[in-house]
Amino acid sequence: MAEKAMVNSMTAFARAGASTPFGALVVELRSVNHRYLDCHFKLADELRSLEPTLRERLGRALDRGKVDCLVRFQATTADRPLELDRARLAQVLDACREIAGEEDTVAKPDPLAVLQFPGVARTPAPAEDDLASAALAVFDEALASLTDTRAREGAQLYRLVSERIDAVAREVTSVREQLPALREQQQARLRQRLAELTESLDTDRLEQELAYLAQKTDVDEELDRLDAHVAEVRRVLDAPGPCGRRLDFLMQELNREANTLSAKSIGIAQTQGAIEVKVLIEQMREQVQNIE
Repeated sequence: MAEKAMVNSMTAFARAGASTPFGALVVELRSVNHRYLDCHFKLADELRSLEPTLRERLGRALDRGKVDCLVRFQATTADRPLELDRARLAQVLDACREIAGEEDTVAKPDPLAVLQFPGVARTPAPAEDDLASAALAVFDEALASLTDTRAREGAQLYRLVSERIDAVAREVTSVREQLPALREQQQARLRQRLAELTESLDTDRLEQELAYLAQKTDVDEELDRLDAHVAEVRRVLDAPGPCGRRLDFLMQELNREANTLSAKSIGIAQTQGAIEVKVLIEQMREQVQNIE
């Protein structure tokens, strides 16, 4: 499958039509997000044999999405020759003469009425190959329009996700820069509270408790992983080929680290930063659901 070096949306609609010597052809394609490529067809009776070919062409053009394909064909007989079934016509006329012989009041058969009798007249069906070729041309036009729409929508999704992942990176940097001051404030508060509780402090024990608290609330590892996930999101966005499933996984990993960052918070600034990161991740997750 050919690689596509851009983000594509899975949500799009396209319609194409053509007036052919055989009749009017209309193709409608509608796609929404889906875990895999899932195609459903509703074809005119004359074109049912085309389903395998249409499915193959969709598979070459798209990687993911639920696609509904509607192909309508309205045959026209205005410019096509009328053919008579001579044997059937003879049967109908014989029946009319038989009735006339038994009933004197029966009028002569109306030629137009005779022509409308089932099986007497027909218009030849178009050659199957010619009709199929015309239908495939209209389908290809609709498919090209669908892929263009998915690409345009994908460009918007790329921009939105890129803006938010950049905002996540800024929040992570901000939290990292504020950590030393937050840790000093935390230790100062703890020392003050302990000083208020007792006049004589076991200095060694106090230092052990402070070290334990610092270890328990250390978020350097979480911040490092957030930075790594941010870099991977950027790489995946710019890599060729479908990226939606990979991005969805990365959103889960980002959210996991943001939850830990919030749980280990030692100050309002860290809490606010973690909350902002989680909001940005949720916004990205909504957009990623539509990326192919």
